[in-house]
Amino acid sequence: MKKLLITSAVVFISVIGAYAQKYAYVDTDYILSNIPEYKSAQSQIDNLSVQWQKEIETKYGEIDKLYKAFQAEQILLTEDMKKKRETEIITKEKEVKELQKSKFGVDGELFKKRQELVKPIQDKVYNAIKALAEKSTYAVVFDKASGTTMLYTNPKYDKSDLILTNMGYKKGATK
Repeated sequence: MKKLLITSAVVFISVIGAYAQKYAYVDTDYILSNIPEYKSAQSQIDNLSVQWQKEIETKYGEIDKLYKAFQAEQILLTEDMKKKRETEIITKEKEVKELQKSKFGVDGELFKKRQELVKPIQDKVYNAIKALAEKSTYAVVFDKASGTTMLYTNPKYDKSDLILTNMGYKKGATK
């Protein structure tokens, strides 16, 4: 009976071992920060963002000057002139808001530029992760950089440097 129980336990453990899932994790922030093309794309996007933000702030400054001038001269203006100035200020505010939306909105130029420059790099990283997972038969590859909470990670399962190497990039000096 003991022999049967021990044999059953060994068979059960070996079956479980054969079906054990393999897991790994990567840090996509770390990977992307070690890809020169990504740094360049991010720099381009940041420069565009700063340029557009300055343009918008300048226009808001002009509107503020118009409003202050209107406030100062309001007593001297006729009703028609007041309405004309108010309409001018409101129109300019709408134009700036539209400009802001066209640059920074959901489907704005910044979003499109990010899609154009960054998405191909992210796709390349994803494909490298997928290739590694299929080659090494990982059931799951977690991203340490995303919202997935990982309270502890054993560095031996971190495949970020392997992804960089497989993509033809050099590993970073630090993590």
